Amino acid sequence: MSGLTLLRDAQKIVLDATTTLGCEKVSLLEAIGRVLGEDIIAPRDNPPWNNSAMDGFAVRWDDIKKEHEITKPAELKIIEDVAAGAVATKSVGPGEAIRIMTGAPVPDGADTVVRVEYTEPSETSVRIFQPEPKGMNIRPKGEDVKEGECIISKGTQLGPGEIGMLAILAKSFVLVHQRPRVAILSTGDELADLDEKFDENKIVNSNSYGIAAGVQEAGGIPVLLGIAKDTPESLKEKISQGLGCDIIVLSGGVSMGDYDFTKVVFGELGADMHFWKLAIRPGQPLAFGKIQGKLAFGLPGNPVSSMVTFEQLVRVAMMKMGGHRQLYRPTVNAVFKEKFSKHPDRRHFLRGIVAHEDGQLTVKTTGPQGSGILTSMVKANGLIDVAEEIEKVNPGDMVKVQVLSRIT
Repeated sequence: MSGLTLLRDAQKIVLDATTTLGCEKVSLLEAIGRVLGEDIIAPRDNPPWNNSAMDGFAVRWDDIKKEHEITKPAELKIIEDVAAGAVATKSVGPGEAIRIMTGAPVPDGADTVVRVEYTEPSETSVRIFQPEPKGMNIRPKGEDVKEGECIISKGTQLGPGEIGMLAILAKSFVLVHQRPRVAILSTGDELADLDEKFDENKIVNSNSYGIAAGVQEAGGIPVLLGIAKDTPESLKEKISQGLGCDIIVLSGGVSMGDYDFTKVVFGELGADMHFWKLAIRPGQPLAFGKIQGKLAFGLPGNPVSSMVTFEQLVRVAMMKMGGHRQLYRPTVNAVFKEKFSKHPDRRHFLRGIVAHEDGQLTVKTTGPQGSGILTSMVKANGLIDVAEEIEKVNPGDMVKVQVLSRIT
């Protein structure tokens, strides 16, 4: 593997070169999926007072605690009605009850709420057929959140639950880590963009859009730079346009062909390069370094190679920049359903379909695994990770799988 960098070493190099971005305040609904940049401390209890968990009657447990017979139910005087959003003006005394709705504050004097299903009310009184245990159907003050507690810690990725809690705490704006801006550039005279006229001699520029989608899915902001021609001047101009972003991602032009100018142009721009080849498949030709302090990746031009290497390196760097605690995709162990063999020189990432079968996870490949077969990524919900030293995988062997999407 002379000249090839192991993926685990490459990931360490990339992460060591990556710094976490600063924070910004955004509105609550803009914060979904972002990483919290501050501890959220509860300014008050939630609920702020004892409240009813049921529609029913607020009573003194002493008035209903005896095991009344169905023929001799407790009978209490109704002294007030309290709707949700209202507050009782009276206290519950011996032999009294207040009609109460779900969410309303429990009146003074009451220590139990009897649900309406267990009662027979009239205009002035209520008969209680089934006593409730003391304290039943009351949500106590601070049951959910207590004043002064850290409710959501810094570094948490905000989901719907966290957004709902922030709303309860009346946080209309929240401090989150900035989203990394990623400049995306494809290279090659053979490419035509979506809005261009092209003939049978051209290839549609799919890489830029696949990478852009990956950037968005990882929480970043894609900046499409278009297509650079196969000249050093065009490549240099396009790369320079992306230096205002946090990361620059090129696809194509990192092999050893006569028209692959990435290495030359990176040098002219003063790049500090760390590696040029990875010991993986697909995706061996891959460049990484820094240009004027910005992370710069040169990904392979084949669509699958581009996507796989984006997953293993660019996405990992983006996650660290965005303040995430979990930088890598989740992994599972699954039973392999096929035969596979390789040389013990490179780490392979097979596109796979993970499924639940007979109480266990199984995985099979999507079919042909050529680096230009983009349908293999379309069908896949995982990447089967076969380590460098492994030569054969047989049906029934356990394999590690990086999970890309939902397992059915």
